[in-house]
Parts: sequence; C-alpha cells; structure tokens
Amino acid sequence: MKKTGYMDDGNITLLAKGVELKGEIKVEGTVRIDGRMEGDVHTKGEVIVGEDGVVKGAIYAGTLISSGRIKATVTATERVQLLKTAILIGEVHCPVMLMEEGAKFQGVSDMGVTAWPEEVPRLPGNVRDMNAHRGKAVALIGKEPDL
Repeated sequence: MKKTGYMDDGNITLLAKGVELKGEIKVEGTVRIDGRMEGDVHTKGEVIVGEDGVVKGAIYAGTLISSGRIKATVTATERVQLLKTAILIGEVHCPVMLMEEGAKFQGVSDMGVTAWPEEVPRLPGNVRDMNAHRGKAVALIGKEPDL
C-alpha cells in the first residue's frame, strides 16, 4: 500500500481532477481537492489541495496542506502547510505556518499575537546567553604593539 502525505481518517471527500464545483462543502473529515472549487470549505479535519487543485473562496479547517493554487481567506485551528508548488494569495489565520522552499504566499497572515512584549523573554534556567560570556575588548594604553 502506497503511503500518502495525509492521514486517512476513513472520512474523505474528494473533488477529483477535472471536476469543477461552485458552492459550499461542509464535512467532518478530510477534504482533498484536485479539481476546481469556487466557494467555501468547512471541516474540522484536513483540507488537502493537490498540485492540480484550485480553490477560490474561504477555507475553514483544522489543517490545510497545499501544493496547488489558493485565492482565499484561510482559517486553520492547527496549521497551514504550503508545499513547494503551492501558491496562496489572501489572508491566513493560523497558529503555525510552514512553507517549503519554492512555495509562494502573497497576503496577510495572523498567527494570534495579541501584544508586543515590553520585556525580552528570559531564557529557561538551564539555557545561558553565550553573548554574556564572550571576552570584552581591551585596549592597552602606552604600550607598543608587538609586530
């Protein structure tokens, strides 16, 4: 059995290559799009956009994994992963965003940061800042340098 890049949760909705759909998809499991979708996709599971897949509209999912073309507002509760052939134009709202070299993204991303911390975060007790231990530059006054 060939291993795929996504988990099989037993509930997969497939929009095959060559199929065009205008409307809305609402499911609980995984949605794989290899065709053209114009509208909204809603799932708590994964949305997978294949290399030939095109999505225009909005995507609401747990995880989005794309190697296709998306022009949409994307809201993912877990993560967005853009593979090397992916193109995403639009808004992305997610806690984690991963992009392979070659992937293209144009738009706005929001990863949930609500405020700018005024104080630099401290490192955990067992991790030390090595810059504090570097030698200080010393200037000798009144002595000729050895050549």
